Amino acid sequence: MRRAQIPADWPHRAASAIVEAAGVSWHVQTLGAGPAVLLLHGTAASTHSFRALADALAPTFQVVMVDLPGHGFSGTLSAPTLPRVADALGALLTRLELRPELVVGHSAGAAVAIRMVLDGRMDPQAIVGLAPALKPYGGAAEGFASQLARLTVLNPFAPRLMAWTASPLRVGRLIARTGSDLDDAGAAYYTRLLQKPDHLAGALRLMAHWSLRPLLADLGGLTTPLTLVVGEKDMATRPRDVEHAARYAPSAELIRLAGLGHLAHEEDPEQAAKIIKAAAEGLFAPEPAAAAGGVL
Repeated sequence: MRRAQIPADWPHRAASAIVEAAGVSWHVQTLGAGPAVLLLHGTAASTHSFRALADALAPTFQVVMVDLPGHGFSGTLSAPTLPRVADALGALLTRLELRPELVVGHSAGAAVAIRMVLDGRMDPQAIVGLAPALKPYGGAAEGFASQLARLTVLNPFAPRLMAWTASPLRVGRLIARTGSDLDDAGAAYYTRLLQKPDHLAGALRLMAHWSLRPLLADLGGLTTPLTLVVGEKDMATRPRDVEHAARYAPSAELIRLAGLGHLAHEEDPEQAAKIIKAAAEGLFAPEPAAAAGGVL
């Protein structure tokens, strides 16, 4: 993969680079200046989901966004279990010589961020989980979901068929079922991604290898300050599930957002930025970026 393959109109394309680490070609975007903040998106998303949030943070922070393996414009990782993804991302940070002061993860990205900290792959001063996917489905449902994802991945035609049927109308309905309401431009980015068979295959591959029970069991050992944020209308990571997960982490603070869903950081990026900046207060004193280091 080369930068030329990233569409010219993709959000923050001028800030994009392809970086090789741990056998993966990573799509990385870097903008702004100041203390480093790492943003990790959720399953089936990409760096595009942070487009407006990055704009709000870049005047104060150096913002680094990464497409997860198999997602967006990053290459694939074989058997992407949660520990393997965390380890590969740790290798990427080493390759970039990046030590994030703050890490922000959305949905599955929050699980990756916490796993990285628990495994010593990074040592931020705070973690913010936006709509954090930390609670297993439970019982037979968890096994069925993983089995369904594995069967779909084993069928080479499944991602192509799913991409072929990813019309704007269907994608809009999918977004609505998460409890969020995106504008046409925001929904269009998801439609473009879900029409890419490789992106769909990457999302399904991640689901097929995902297990959150070990992470939940380890949360009690997390000492890094943790802020968990969930929209009251979130139908993907429901507030009660986030509350349940928060009980396992002694360092957790829970924030509920009225009127917002699973993609709250896209619906109201300014509010998300305020929460992230509040989590940073007292940990370090970020300085505004110089004029030359503004948003690209």
